Amino acid sequence: MMLYWLPFHAVALLTAWAIPSIGVATPLARDNHGAKCPEGDPDLTKLGEKLSSTGKIYCPGSTEFEEASTRWSILDAPKVNVVVVPGTENDVVETVKFANQKNLPFLAYNGVHGAITTLGKMDHGIEIYMRQLSSVKVSQDGETVKIGGGTISKDVTDQLWAAGKQSVTGTCECVSYLGPALGGGHGWLQGHHGLVADQLVSANIVLADGSLKTIDASSDLWWAVKGAGHNFGIVTSVTAKIYDIQHQDWAIDTLVFSGEKVEAVYQAANQHLLKNGTQPVDLINWSYWLNDPTADPNNPIILFYIIQEGVQKVDPVYTKTFHDIGPLSADSIGGSYNDLAGWTNIATTSPPCQKAGLANPRFPIYLQGYNVPAQKKAYDVFASAIRGSSAFNNSIFMFEGYSTEGVQAIDSKSSAFAFRGENLLAAPLITYVPTGQELEDKAATLGNRLRDILHQASGLKEMGVYVNYAYGDETPEQWYGSERWRQDRLRLLKKKYDPENRFGFYGPIA
Repeated sequence: MMLYWLPFHAVALLTAWAIPSIGVATPLARDNHGAKCPEGDPDLTKLGEKLSSTGKIYCPGSTEFEEASTRWSILDAPKVNVVVVPGTENDVVETVKFANQKNLPFLAYNGVHGAITTLGKMDHGIEIYMRQLSSVKVSQDGETVKIGGGTISKDVTDQLWAAGKQSVTGTCECVSYLGPALGGGHGWLQGHHGLVADQLVSANIVLADGSLKTIDASSDLWWAVKGAGHNFGIVTSVTAKIYDIQHQDWAIDTLVFSGEKVEAVYQAANQHLLKNGTQPVDLINWSYWLNDPTADPNNPIILFYIIQEGVQKVDPVYTKTFHDIGPLSADSIGGSYNDLAGWTNIATTSPPCQKAGLANPRFPIYLQGYNVPAQKKAYDVFASAIRGSSAFNNSIFMFEGYSTEGVQAIDSKSSAFAFRGENLLAAPLITYVPTGQELEDKAATLGNRLRDILHQASGLKEMGVYVNYAYGDETPEQWYGSERWRQDRLRLLKKKYDPENRFGFYGPIA
């Protein structure tokens, strides 16, 4: 049977691997694979025989296939024809070798929020769904942890916390640990220890030729994996540094401001929190612009968080100025590190962690500080675009102001992550129900306009973009740094380790 839902040029590649568009209730090589695939398909049967007893294969038409292949953002989502769920690291090896033998594209899936539009270039092929490779094992000496390639951030933080340990992970609980790490990775504790990528000690990685290698600082590939890692392999596990818990206590002030306070709020943030890039190591400032009709029925509100480590109440030296501005509401809460995601609405149960059939493009930019007139201009444009019955009325504008002391303490040349000197990460997230190209173009125009407003006022010659949030229309120089030596080094490593560009779907180097 021909694969009629594939583009014509893809059919020629798959004539020996014809899967009908619905799942057929015939198990693969082993009953305990739990997969239902076409009866008599010799190629998938052979692959199934090479997988471990816990490996699985899902085909179109099954509930498992739909659950595993559904993306958080459906804008330019990759298209797959079969899902392989590895039960062991060697299952990834066998799947990559199989894909290479059949000249099929493949793509690792891991968690949520990978929304870059370059993924849409994969219009058929194999999804390698990593979630069974989930594990957190603290070493006997308590100095490192081995983390499986499919482990989500919440599992890492919870299990380390139970062991009296912590490390830098992504802030959002439902993202994978490794997804952010491969692009650098920001986290609550980066002021102390640096980026998520900076914690890595070694990694098991399946390369483009299907070989499984263990790499560390002695490998020339190590530099590239920490910041541009999506381009070089599938990381099946890592060993990372961990630390004793320094403070059990954390606190947050949550302040809601009307949009008319935008200039006062961000002027205060510059003066009392960022302090020209010297924000205290125990302090974080975050904010969202979003519609909340219960607080302001006419315009987006400013939801501003001040987070402090080691206290049960945020020090008034940081909060008084903001209270004096006159918020619509203010709330102070004390708790522990494990409360942070819930407080900031990025827990596994929070709306941003759900897959709801929406397009969710982001347009990130690194900044040195808040340019107050630009904040006002961007707010006005954003408010005009999302208020009322706009198709974009569930959009948000994110401003992440972590402490950067630990990030900047590490040599900027030590990894492919290029933006250690910046103090803020801003990103409009334009959320909408897709209805066609016209709306998609309108969203892209809005997101890029908002980003351009901030960039033009920043005084920065080059635009730096966090690749883990990237929209997809940016350049490799914007994702990985504009210095010629960085680009040359990445291309040389790409030529050496992935000359056929098997890993070319996520923020491609060239």
